[in-house]
Amino acid sequence: MNKITGIRSVDFKITALGHGVVNWNGPARLTGDDGQENSVHTLPKLRGYSNLTGKVKEETGYKYKKQASDIDFKETPMYISQNCIRHHLFRDQAFDLHYAKDKNLQDVLASITGLIRGYVVPSSQCKRTSPLLLEDFIDQLGNGNFEQMGRSGSKEKGKDDKGGDVASNSFFSKTTFGETEYLSYGSISIEQLQFISLDKKFDRASMIIKEGEGEKIAEAIQEFIKSLAPERNPKAVFHKNYVRGGTIFEEGEVGILLDNEAIDILIHETIRMISELNIRQAKGYMYVDSVLVDYNDSHKMMRIKRSESEISETPETDYAVYFYAK
Repeated sequence: MNKITGIRSVDFKITALGHGVVNWNGPARLTGDDGQENSVHTLPKLRGYSNLTGKVKEETGYKYKKQASDIDFKETPMYISQNCIRHHLFRDQAFDLHYAKDKNLQDVLASITGLIRGYVVPSSQCKRTSPLLLEDFIDQLGNGNFEQMGRSGSKEKGKDDKGGDVASNSFFSKTTFGETEYLSYGSISIEQLQFISLDKKFDRASMIIKEGEGEKIAEAIQEFIKSLAPERNPKAVFHKNYVRGGTIFEEGEVGILLDNEAIDILIHETIRMISELNIRQAKGYMYVDSVLVDYNDSHKMMRIKRSESEISETPETDYAVYFYAK
């Protein structure tokens, strides 16, 4: 059995800068200054945060809530969720998947969404697993602030459900942030990127094809990848039996295999998109300041996290080939 060698993944470290909160978590049930529980305080997403103090009233089992100001931003830092990041990273095609059907999946496959973001079509269970892993963006500065706000309305009082007077003025609060600096890591799996299954045998078909359609789909994917780098010559090759290296029975799948050139183009395009990522929403913003890349040909996953001295910032060998035609 031949050992699979080459670049197994392309890992990267991301540093981003910004101001304010771009990814809110919503209102939280907390204890006010009057000792009463309420939901008038809005929090950003905080890693590891709980609104519970840990104390429980023995008689009733009631769990006491924290106050809004009881937050340590070093122990529970603000973060931007990877779901939010992925939405904005692929925002040009963010809503296209609502219209993805079995009949038009070729257009989806021959796109950055089909090749990098991934998708699922519920009606047929056709899917493409994303080769891109992204972690949450964690704030490093901890410049959080408790901010009291008010909303003023008419001086005339309204009525509640029981007929009581209700003032139209209301007070609420938020945990806001000043300058922010985020740190995150990500990885692109070469195995998941290079092979596109068109076979239901292992329940991972990207689309269902008919006889003679495979070559046309491969050509469409090849043309799309070439459009990203017209000076290069990527190949997307269709075959009726691609086998995963190292298998016992050599049971294969109908599918398309991307060559080294095609993989490299998609890697560079993904890194470019990440390096140009910016988000402006919820009265805050962030933008990616730098991306450090590691062409990882070792078995140490995400080694860039532990020792930047071990990384390879340029590819020193070809990408690993996990499948062969039989």
